[in-house]
Amino acid sequence: MEDMWNRELLLSQRSSSMEERFWTEIGSGWITYTLAVVTLVFVFQFARFQIIPRFLLFINPRFGSVEQSNTPTVSLPPSSQSHRISDIITDLDLKLLIDNLDETTHENWENVVDKRNNSLSYHVKCCKPKDGGPLKYLSTTVFHSCSSDTLRDFYMDNFYRKEWDKTIIDHEQLQIDESNGTEIGRTIKKFPFLTPREYILAWRLWEGSDKTYYCYSKECEHPLAPRQKKYVRIGLLRSGWRIKEGKLSLTFLLHFYYVEVGGRNSCEIKMVHQEDAGLNVDMAKMVFAKGIWSYVCKMDNALRKYSDIKRLQLTSVVSAITLVQKVPLELESTRRIEEIGHPEVSQERKVSRKPSKKLIANGLILVGGAICLARGHNSLSGKLVMAFVLSKLTKRHQKKE
Repeated sequence: MEDMWNRELLLSQRSSSMEERFWTEIGSGWITYTLAVVTLVFVFQFARFQIIPRFLLFINPRFGSVEQSNTPTVSLPPSSQSHRISDIITDLDLKLLIDNLDETTHENWENVVDKRNNSLSYHVKCCKPKDGGPLKYLSTTVFHSCSSDTLRDFYMDNFYRKEWDKTIIDHEQLQIDESNGTEIGRTIKKFPFLTPREYILAWRLWEGSDKTYYCYSKECEHPLAPRQKKYVRIGLLRSGWRIKEGKLSLTFLLHFYYVEVGGRNSCEIKMVHQEDAGLNVDMAKMVFAKGIWSYVCKMDNALRKYSDIKRLQLTSVVSAITLVQKVPLELESTRRIEEIGHPEVSQERKVSRKPSKKLIANGLILVGGAICLARGHNSLSGKLVMAFVLSKLTKRHQKKE
């Protein structure tokens, strides 16, 4: 009996040892096969991307110049390109720009920002266009101690803008039409939490009398700038400005009269801007109102650092600045434009906004009389005489109006 138990125990031990040996052999074999497969895959991929292309490049050197991208790049002869872009921006666009800057379109404007410091003042308002579309902004910025030529070059220098405007990733000139000064460029801008925006714009520069400059920009397409999925192409942008020099005046409100006191040299740029960047209208308006003043101050700091070397570099290449056009004679006078297109506005603007010396004197008498009535003579006769003089002056002013 005891021998039987010993035999069964011996058999069980042998069977367990055989099972362990079997699984050990299976495990080692699986690891070996796995390593072999991984090695083959690695060798195949390495040969595919490293050895084979180099071998083909050795056999046929033209293999390395094949485009890997599916996006075609089209290049047209310069003559055909110039023929296409010469009509993108015309003198009619300049006329519409002047009308917008002179506010002859009678829009319902809403004030957005009105700020100033020791070196500049900034005012901007917006409206919803009557024909629909994105919001239209109209801003007026006055830079103290600045010439119109310097401000023009500063605004036109897109390469210097890359140095101080961190929203701009890249800018390049695509084409310049030497017949009328139209320039086309491509700019990439980045914004927080948004896909970068791509701007393909055409712009043109005009020079008027007394160092006044006009610039108008609009969206366009160009064969050298095909669309890319990693950017959002701006589909609508209409923007323009006017730069002119002037005297900075301090204006005091006296009753219904304005008294102007001459001051230091200044330069004004008035801009109208309309852009569809694919954002919610209310959200875009709020972000604009919150951040535009700090952006303008940053721009003013960059303007003060804008050196003559930068200006020389800007004018050393052919651009819209070197090919600046003269404002047509029929558009030189804004009053002439208003008489042609808006006769009723012209009649209204014939009334001078600047008060005469006589009106100012009468205003001073009115204010002085009011002060005298409040704090002056205690006698009843004196007050009656002063009230009579004031009433006469008031009636005379009403009749003149």
